[in-house]
Amino acid sequence: MTYPIHEYSDMTPEINFLADRMAANSKIDIELYNKYDVKRGLRDLDGKGVLTGLTDISTIKQNKIVDGKLVPCDGELYYRGYNVKDIVNGITSDNRFGFEEVVYLLLFGAMPNKYELKNFKELLVQYRTLPQNFVRDVILKAPSEDMMNSIARSVLTLFCYDRNPNDTTINNVLRQCVQLISVFPMLSVYGYHAFNHYLRDKSLYIHLPEPSMSTAEVILSLLRPDRHYTDLEAKVLDMALILHMEHGGGNNSTFTTHVVTSSGTDTYSAIAAALASLKGPKHGGANVKVYEMFEDMKSNLSDWDDEEAITAYLEKLLDKQAFDKKGLIYGMGHAVYTISDPRQKLLKGAVQKLADVEGFTKEFALYEKVERLAPEVIGKKRRIYKGVASNVDFYSGLLYSMLDIPCELYTPLFATARIAGWSAHRLEELINAGKIIRPAYMSISTEKSYTPLDNR
Repeated sequence: MTYPIHEYSDMTPEINFLADRMAANSKIDIELYNKYDVKRGLRDLDGKGVLTGLTDISTIKQNKIVDGKLVPCDGELYYRGYNVKDIVNGITSDNRFGFEEVVYLLLFGAMPNKYELKNFKELLVQYRTLPQNFVRDVILKAPSEDMMNSIARSVLTLFCYDRNPNDTTINNVLRQCVQLISVFPMLSVYGYHAFNHYLRDKSLYIHLPEPSMSTAEVILSLLRPDRHYTDLEAKVLDMALILHMEHGGGNNSTFTTHVVTSSGTDTYSAIAAALASLKGPKHGGANVKVYEMFEDMKSNLSDWDDEEAITAYLEKLLDKQAFDKKGLIYGMGHAVYTISDPRQKLLKGAVQKLADVEGFTKEFALYEKVERLAPEVIGKKRRIYKGVASNVDFYSGLLYSMLDIPCELYTPLFATARIAGWSAHRLEELINAGKIIRPAYMSISTEKSYTPLDNR
């Protein structure tokens, strides 16, 4: 009997049977990676990434030489040679917005003077517009429960409105990248409003960005019904955007940008591919997991000051007995940093300041306790002694919740910042265009004799 398909996403018994068969025939013995010295995940056994390219856009430092030996140290992050800590502290001390300035730095490799920054901001405002009826015909007509998919669809559709979409000359690609950087806040927030209205039956409001606003102000203004926000809220969000906008060429989404760009494809396809990568919970989607984990933790703790109860909950997380039962404490650990994540250290201070103003001191104190206790629990349970530190995702969820930003927009905000880094890396790949990136895979298949269909 044939199982009738009534809906696009219907699952048939045959699919389930074939999936089990496929899984059984596709499993690769993990020991074979060691046998053939294959760098699983393009990483050495000690977690160090395999060199696959060169970049002048950002630098990550997590080790230093002591007595001739390489030892872990507090992490540092540099944009075009400038320490991010110095950039953020300089902008903060001037009490101004800095996202646009750092975008300029990443794209053009130099800090802008006042005249150059003014002109670049005006260029961003000039390009901060979507094609006529685009919001109505593209964003509102097909609302999605997942904002990352909504943004990717919008990006791919913008290809159709571009008179020169496949032109990969540097001038044209720079124009496309600046346009995308400008409209990403609109694609993100409008996508959320469409979801909130058509799938949640909430009120729909579409605001237009004010030309005088910074990117952080645009996001808060477009998101909130009354368009109101405080200067502190916008400045803290601005810092978060700066800290999320770039992180070396080796992270998954940026590497994806290099790989796809090397094929000669268009800008919209390359950025859509990067978005698909960032969506994953092992990459940009981790900030949502941190927030959801803490919500579950708060509901299961009667006393947020009871460190024994907090430790017990963390142990249950690692034992796959709490939250999503994946055995992970989200927001702890990083593929590169072991002692500390410099972005987290900068963001934490800003989050604490906002928590004091917004009345979230109790929640912030709980986060601090988990940040301190989790490494001890992980070290004991996993026997990891090299060090486990909280990463930039740890406090970002708390920040967004204090800003009344819905969790559906956590990863899109990451993308709104990271589009600057992706753009810089796409341009770098094109300027230094060489061979298409094509890594090798070792086949472990054995040769088989073909059997005619009637004899199988």
